Amino acid sequence: MITYLDGNMIELSPTHAVVECNGVGYYLHISLNTFTKFDQSKSNKFKFYTYLSIKEDAHTLYGFFDKQERECFILLLSVSGVGASTARMILSSLNPADLQRVIVNEDAAVLKSIKGIGLKSAQRIIIDLKDKMHFDTNLASQNSNEDSNIKKEALYALEKLGFSIKKMQPVVEKIIYENSNFSVEEVIKVALKTV
Repeated sequence: MITYLDGNMIELSPTHAVVECNGVGYYLHISLNTFTKFDQSKSNKFKFYTYLSIKEDAHTLYGFFDKQERECFILLLSVSGVGASTARMILSSLNPADLQRVIVNEDAAVLKSIKGIGLKSAQRIIIDLKDKMHFDTNLASQNSNEDSNIKKEALYALEKLGFSIKKMQPVVEKIIYENSNFSVEEVIKVALKTV
């Protein structure tokens, strides 16, 4: 198995990257999370952690910014009904820390808001991965309490503006998970733009 590739970036897009190592160009499928982290880098040398998917009709190489994202990808593949494209879509919507938080909090609504994930799939992911994911429980619970307060305040304000809590809850949760450093005001502004 190819564990990582260390080389020059030839091409980078939100869905794939081409990395040249010793004169060979490798086409890697990547998540939006990985794209964002590499896109902000000023260096020309890059190291991708990789996962090689071997099927009857294709050998597909996936690239990740760090080992944690690759580990989350492999864990997602272990869930029945979750394929590589679905796992990549999840990691494009949630970074590894946020995914861990969603799973420990059993927050199926956030997973369900991701394209291609239904309620049953979201619940299966949570049930299958809750005991497998390794994370800092103190950090997760601390962030969870802070996020919970921000979520409550944002939903209260949006309700006062005439929006349905039922409709806005998944929107607000997704914004908070994607932007964990946002204040209540920033969450509300983004929520209003997305509705």
